[in-house]
Amino acid sequence: MNNDDEPIRFDTKLAVLLRDDLASWQRLNVTAFLVSGIAATTPELVGEAYEDADGTQYLPMFRQPVLVFEGSKEFMSVAHGRALGRQIPVSVFTADLFATGNDRDNRAAVKAVARDQLDLVGLALHGPKNAVDKVLKGAQMHP
Repeated sequence: MNNDDEPIRFDTKLAVLLRDDLASWQRLNVTAFLVSGIAATTPELVGEAYEDADGTQYLPMFRQPVLVFEGSKEFMSVAHGRALGRQIPVSVFTADLFATGNDRDNRAAVKAVARDQLDLVGLALHGPKNAVDKVLKGAQMHP
């Protein structure tokens, strides 16, 4: 029996890790870009469309919370390595992407740099709770 009053629990975690030295506008921009990769590749995370009491339709959103963390430049590399080592799909945003203006140039900027040399300013990942927690161990919740 489905009880609408019971709390909803999730087996997975959806998280964004931002470098702690970004300007406010950069944090917002990076977060938006990063979660779009998760939405595009994990459609089951997206819920149903919204509708207000007047019948106006709105776009659907993620079915679960997006947790946002921050860490140092060095921690970004550590978390990146942990995510890849655990085979958790991850979207990346590098400092170079602030100078590009389209998807083609964004992909070219990432492709031009070796994995261990990426100047990471943001990561987004979705996976089992315990695995995501291990990747983000040491990060702080975004203020």
